[in-house]
Amino acid sequence: MNGWFLAGGITAIGVAAVHVAAGRRDVVLPLLSCGLADEPKRVLHAVWHMVSIDLVLSGLALLCLSLADVPGTGLVAWFVAAHFIAYTAVFLAVTLSADWPRPLLRLPQWILLLPVAALTAAGAA
Repeated sequence: MNGWFLAGGITAIGVAAVHVAAGRRDVVLPLLSCGLADEPKRVLHAVWHMVSIDLVLSGLALLCLSLADVPGTGLVAWFVAAHFIAYTAVFLAVTLSADWPRPLLRLPQWILLLPVAALTAAGAA
């Protein structure tokens, strides 16, 4: 059993739960009630659901990897780590490009995403 993947998978499932619960309240409901045109509003809503699915599937993949001892798991793990690094980078770039006080706390999603990347990379190494 790979403890790094287990920890990463549990963390990723937790991140998915926070994303679904908090994201629905803080992002989706305000988005759907705003005056934005219907097409971009629906596209953004679909993207939110795509990310929800991606977070859940990534967590499940890591949990499966923690139990598997078969060749080729490293490539899947590096893929999961890379996309969590990419998610982290996007949130950091967006929040740091805005003129906000205490920018690292304005979009704190990176704080949840980075540990999954680090745990997964540690397991893959």
